[in-house]
Amino acid sequence: MNGVQFFRENSEIWLERFDYKEAGPQLLMQAYLQRIVNSGGRVEREYGLGRRRTDILVLWRHPGGVQRIVIELKLLSKSLETTIAEGLAQTWEYADRCGADEAHLLIFDRRTGRSWEERIWTRQEMYNETPIHIWGL
Repeated sequence: MNGVQFFRENSEIWLERFDYKEAGPQLLMQAYLQRIVNSGGRVEREYGLGRRRTDILVLWRHPGGVQRIVIELKLLSKSLETTIAEGLAQTWEYADRCGADEAHLLIFDRRTGRSWEERIWTRQEMYNETPIHIWGL
């Protein structure tokens, strides 16, 4: 099961349980990732990079070393383009600091009345010559 499908099937029951609005999406994403990396990696939560903290850093061991994947999570609270612009800068900074092999920005649209087809999308942006995958959820 991919992450988008996992979120789609599990989000409604879990997200309403948290008063702190960013906690629900972050914990649900960690639950999904933990299932994947149990066999050869680890998930670091609120990983400190300098004075700032990335939401999730996945460390995946392979024969050539360790793959680092930065995942930054944002709730859509401003316009989509503003959220993307701010998120790209933040995600790039974290990826640059830890020498990440991949960088992902996940934007959670929790507005009521939106269908899954409107909320789920993906695109890739270049920021300072670094590809960052952006996921709408």
